[in-house]
Amino acid sequence: MQISDVLRHKAAGPAVTTVPGGTTIADALAVLAEHRVGALVVSADGVHVDGVFSERDVARGLHERGAALLDAPVSSVMTAEVHTCSPDARVLDLARLMTEHRVRHVPVVVGDRLAGIVSIGDVVKARLDELETEREQLVGYIQTS
Repeated sequence: MQISDVLRHKAAGPAVTTVPGGTTIADALAVLAEHRVGALVVSADGVHVDGVFSERDVARGLHERGAALLDAPVSSVMTAEVHTCSPDARVLDLARLMTEHRVRHVPVVVGDRLAGIVSIGDVVKARLDELETEREQLVGYIQTS
Protein backbone atom coordinates (compact mmCIF):
# COMPACT_ATOMS: atom_id res chain seq x y z
CA MET A 1 0.00 0.00 0.00
CA GLN A 2 1.21 3.49 -0.83
CA ILE A 3 0.77 6.77 1.02
CA SER A 4 -1.50 8.02 -1.79
CA ASP A 5 -3.91 5.21 -0.81
CA VAL A 6 -3.79 6.34 2.82
CA LEU A 7 -4.60 9.93 1.83
CA ARG A 8 -7.54 8.75 -0.28
CA HIS A 9 -9.06 6.90 2.69
CA LYS A 10 -8.57 9.65 5.29
CA ALA A 11 -11.74 11.47 6.32
CA ALA A 12 -10.05 14.81 5.58
CA GLY A 13 -8.42 13.43 2.42
CA PRO A 14 -5.29 15.28 1.41
CA ALA A 15 -6.41 18.49 3.18
CA VAL A 16 -3.77 19.90 5.52
CA THR A 17 -4.29 22.57 8.14
CA THR A 18 -1.45 25.07 8.09
CA VAL A 19 -0.48 28.12 10.13
CA PRO A 20 2.15 30.78 9.50
CA GLY A 21 5.21 30.72 11.77
CA GLY A 22 4.16 33.96 13.47
CA THR A 23 0.92 32.49 14.82
CA THR A 24 0.90 32.47 18.60
CA ILE A 25 1.02 29.11 20.29
CA ALA A 26 -2.29 29.89 22.01
CA ASP A 27 -3.96 30.51 18.63
CA ALA A 28 -2.34 27.41 17.14
CA LEU A 29 -3.68 25.32 20.04
CA ALA A 30 -7.16 26.59 19.21
CA VAL A 31 -6.66 25.47 15.59
CA LEU A 32 -5.49 22.02 16.78
CA ALA A 33 -8.61 21.70 18.92
CA GLU A 34 -10.95 23.01 16.22
CA HIS A 35 -9.68 20.53 13.64
CA ARG A 36 -9.17 17.72 16.17
CA VAL A 37 -5.60 17.08 15.00
CA GLY A 38 -2.32 16.61 16.81
CA ALA A 39 -0.10 18.66 14.50
CA LEU A 40 -0.13 21.53 12.05
CA VAL A 41 2.16 22.21 9.15
CA VAL A 42 3.86 25.57 9.59
CA SER A 43 3.87 27.33 6.25
CA ALA A 44 4.18 30.98 5.26
CA ASP A 45 2.26 30.40 2.03
CA GLY A 46 0.20 27.26 2.72
CA VAL A 47 2.14 25.42 0.02
CA HIS A 48 5.72 24.99 1.25
CA VAL A 49 6.66 23.25 4.50
CA ASP A 50 8.56 25.46 6.96
CA GLY A 51 8.08 23.15 9.93
CA VAL A 52 5.65 21.03 11.94
CA PHE A 53 4.01 22.21 15.15
CA SER A 54 2.66 19.47 17.41
CA GLU A 55 1.21 18.87 20.84
CA ARG A 56 4.59 17.41 21.75
CA ASP A 57 6.27 20.75 20.96
CA VAL A 58 3.84 22.50 23.30
CA ALA A 59 4.48 20.04 26.13
CA ARG A 60 8.24 20.49 25.84
CA GLY A 61 7.92 24.26 25.55
CA LEU A 62 5.67 24.53 28.59
CA HIS A 63 8.14 22.50 30.59
CA GLU A 64 11.00 24.80 29.60
CA ARG A 65 9.27 28.21 29.57
CA GLY A 66 6.03 27.92 31.50
CA ALA A 67 2.74 29.62 30.62
CA ALA A 68 4.50 32.57 28.91
CA LEU A 69 5.03 30.15 26.03
CA LEU A 70 1.43 30.65 24.91
CA ASP A 71 2.23 34.15 23.62
CA ALA A 72 5.30 32.99 21.66
CA PRO A 73 5.15 32.24 17.91
CA VAL A 74 4.89 28.62 16.77
CA SER A 75 8.18 29.08 14.94
CA SER A 76 9.92 29.23 18.33
CA VAL A 77 9.00 25.63 19.22
CA MET A 78 8.17 23.95 15.91
CA THR A 79 10.21 21.12 14.48
CA ALA A 80 12.15 22.78 11.66
CA GLU A 81 13.93 19.66 10.37
CA VAL A 82 10.90 17.97 8.90
CA HIS A 83 10.88 14.46 7.52
CA THR A 84 8.64 14.29 4.46
CA CYS A 85 7.52 11.59 2.08
CA SER A 86 6.05 11.39 -1.40
CA PRO A 87 2.62 9.96 -2.26
CA ASP A 88 4.27 6.93 -3.86
CA ALA A 89 6.15 5.98 -0.66
CA ARG A 90 5.21 2.62 0.81
CA VAL A 91 3.35 2.57 4.14
CA LEU A 92 5.84 0.11 5.61
CA ASP A 93 8.77 2.37 4.68
CA LEU A 94 7.07 5.36 6.28
CA ALA A 95 6.36 3.34 9.43
CA ARG A 96 10.08 2.61 9.66
CA LEU A 97 11.01 6.27 9.13
CA MET A 98 8.52 7.40 11.79
CA THR A 99 9.83 4.83 14.26
CA GLU A 100 13.53 5.53 13.60
CA HIS A 101 13.14 9.30 13.86
CA ARG A 102 10.44 9.27 16.55
CA VAL A 103 8.02 11.45 14.60
CA ARG A 104 4.25 11.16 14.61
CA HIS A 105 3.34 13.38 11.67
CA VAL A 106 4.91 13.42 8.21
CA PRO A 107 3.94 15.92 5.52
CA VAL A 108 3.43 14.44 2.07
CA VAL A 109 5.06 16.52 -0.64
CA VAL A 110 5.18 16.46 -4.41
CA GLY A 111 8.31 18.25 -5.49
CA ASP A 112 8.47 20.89 -2.79
CA ARG A 113 4.69 21.43 -2.56
CA LEU A 114 2.54 20.21 0.31
CA ALA A 115 0.13 17.47 -0.82
CA GLY A 116 -1.11 16.00 2.49
CA ILE A 117 -0.08 14.84 5.94
CA VAL A 118 0.05 11.38 7.45
CA SER A 119 -0.02 10.61 11.17
CA ILE A 120 1.23 7.53 12.94
CA GLY A 121 -2.43 6.62 13.48
CA ASP A 122 -3.02 6.69 9.72
CA VAL A 123 0.00 4.43 9.20
CA VAL A 124 -1.10 1.95 11.88
CA LYS A 125 -4.64 1.82 10.44
CA ALA A 126 -3.31 1.25 6.92
CA ARG A 127 -0.98 -1.49 8.13
CA LEU A 128 -3.80 -3.22 10.04
CA ASP A 129 -5.99 -3.03 6.93
CA GLU A 130 -3.18 -4.63 4.91
CA LEU A 131 -2.79 -7.44 7.44
CA GLU A 132 -6.55 -8.06 7.54
CA THR A 133 -6.67 -8.28 3.74
CA GLU A 134 -3.78 -10.76 3.76
CA ARG A 135 -5.52 -12.83 6.44
CA GLU A 136 -8.76 -12.92 4.44
CA GLN A 137 -6.87 -14.01 1.32
CA LEU A 138 -5.09 -16.79 3.20
CA VAL A 139 -8.33 -18.03 4.77
CA GLY A 140 -9.98 -17.96 1.35
CA TYR A 141 -7.09 -19.88 -0.16
CA ILE A 142 -7.15 -22.51 2.60
CA GLN A 143 -10.92 -22.95 2.37
CA THR A 144 -10.87 -23.46 -1.41
CA SER A 145 -7.93 -25.89 -1.36
